Amino acid sequence: MIDFEKNQNDQDVMIPENTVITERLASLRKIMEEKQVNWCLFTTSDPHGSEYINDYYESRRFFSGFTGSNGDLLVGLSEALLWTDGRYFVQAEKELAGTGIKMMKIGEEDTPKLTEYIKSRVGAGERLVTDGRLLSASNGIKIADILKKKRAIFITDEDPADWVWADRQDDNAGEITILPDKLTGKNSAFKLSVLSSKIREAGAASHVITSLDDQMWLFNIRGCDIECNPVAYAYTVINGRNVCVYLKEPVSPVVRDYFGSLNVNVRNYENFYSDLEKSPIAMPVTVDFEKVNFRTYQLLRKKGKIIDHRNPTLLMKAIKNEREIANTKDVYVLDSAVLTIFLHYIKKNAWSGDLNEYDAAMMLDNMRSQIEGFNDLSFPTISAFGPNAAMMHYEAKKGECAKIEKNGLYLVDSGGQYDGGTTDVTRTLVLGKVSDEIKRQFTRVVVGMLRLQNTVFLDGCTGRNLDIMAREPVWELCMDYKCGTGHGVGYMLNVHEGPHSIRWRVGEGKEEPIKPGMLVSDEPGVYVAGSHGIRIENILLCKEVAENDDGRFLAFEPLTYVPIDLDGILPDEMEPKDKAMLNAYHKAVRKKLMPFMEGDDISWLKEATREI
Repeated sequence: MIDFEKNQNDQDVMIPENTVITERLASLRKIMEEKQVNWCLFTTSDPHGSEYINDYYESRRFFSGFTGSNGDLLVGLSEALLWTDGRYFVQAEKELAGTGIKMMKIGEEDTPKLTEYIKSRVGAGERLVTDGRLLSASNGIKIADILKKKRAIFITDEDPADWVWADRQDDNAGEITILPDKLTGKNSAFKLSVLSSKIREAGAASHVITSLDDQMWLFNIRGCDIECNPVAYAYTVINGRNVCVYLKEPVSPVVRDYFGSLNVNVRNYENFYSDLEKSPIAMPVTVDFEKVNFRTYQLLRKKGKIIDHRNPTLLMKAIKNEREIANTKDVYVLDSAVLTIFLHYIKKNAWSGDLNEYDAAMMLDNMRSQIEGFNDLSFPTISAFGPNAAMMHYEAKKGECAKIEKNGLYLVDSGGQYDGGTTDVTRTLVLGKVSDEIKRQFTRVVVGMLRLQNTVFLDGCTGRNLDIMAREPVWELCMDYKCGTGHGVGYMLNVHEGPHSIRWRVGEGKEEPIKPGMLVSDEPGVYVAGSHGIRIENILLCKEVAENDDGRFLAFEPLTYVPIDLDGILPDEMEPKDKAMLNAYHKAVRKKLMPFMEGDDISWLKEATREI
């Protein structure tokens, strides 16, 4: 079968069928007909609402071929649709080609939400199946209410991926590490006591946590169950004065003794749902409907009153303590130095034509792994040249990637997990000649990044208030980047961390003010499909700068110290204050990194950070 679509010149282009995906969908639909199921919903999640997930839970990828980290796939007997956000529009269009799956662009005016589409398409008596463990309580409640009103049937205790996916990998657990106080700054007993107080303040007797990073932070432990995220599979139930953590077996004697010292009972991870169903729990109970899965919500709802309350640990861990901040600053300097040496190598060797995206990524990963305290990457390195950089979360594959050559842009977005912090940084390099228009876009991205980095704002401002500082220079070109400007960053945890963010378009839920001690990325960009991508990213620490009769004033301190490629800068596109900010930043980069440079890297760093 051949699909047809229009290219930019409105000509029909033949798209070969993706037989792997179409055959999987055909097998699924055959079983759906046998089971009298009309719809199957596959989310991008695990039972803990994790952003990055193990292969075992990649059912959405299995049935669609789309590899992005966000997307929901709805499969009907005669149609299939995939919802994803602006970070992945270019990537999804490419990966869904030939599958027969329609891409639904989240946030676009003509795109209905998933729940709206379900409401319009599912008929009375029809059956929709999804794994309730892989659906958030908030979304599950909405869908359940829609289907109830439609007199349709919602089945959430079965995983439809099992019907077809025969060689599914196990989600085995790895070793758990207990962090020393020199890394955490506050011990777990103190954190538990604060959490208990906040549960009582919410009017509850109990609390259930399923999000993994919240539990890792609470107990000062780390795991290795999800690639690039130092977390262990776990559930936590605070039942009155009793605390129980559910961990995958085997649990080492050292870890059992540690939890025993905290008066925390350790149970088998596999017993969580049966215990929740059979064991008494003090009511009312607080759960975070955005974090807890729908299956957990359903079991708790049968027991009594449930209070939808954001996990107190979310904000507690977002505001870093003095020890965490000091450790993170040290880590970022080391990480910045290695990335700077790598960028020099790329600038010097791109002319050879022997470099490709994959090998460059492996080179940087290896260099980063030599840093003392390195444990893992914080996400797979994005190494993209030319048109591939227009895909925000592109991942180069061996034998299937582009060469890094002259006369184009090279984007690298990378980071590491260390004893002492989690890093994330992006730089875009100009290699050879590019057009003045591309340089104009590059300059505006840099200006936006610097303006946000140097802004002073009143306590109480949220990311929506601050987003315009970075986005306006790009908007002035009548261009936009279809993602947020900034995300929170974990401490030896997930590289994307809430509850705060910087974005102009805010969905449902509470906006969180930016507070001193929070880390946030600053990463405006420009993405032109088929041509290039530009992103410049620093990580910022929020701090207090003044308090007077007009209020408490906050500002940012950059933790990232990496040169910005001056070959992409058009000084005439910058106001005097913008040039001053760039020069001041480069002066700080030079001062921070010079002790780590040797040989040619010294002279290159001086040239790369020269005043304009």
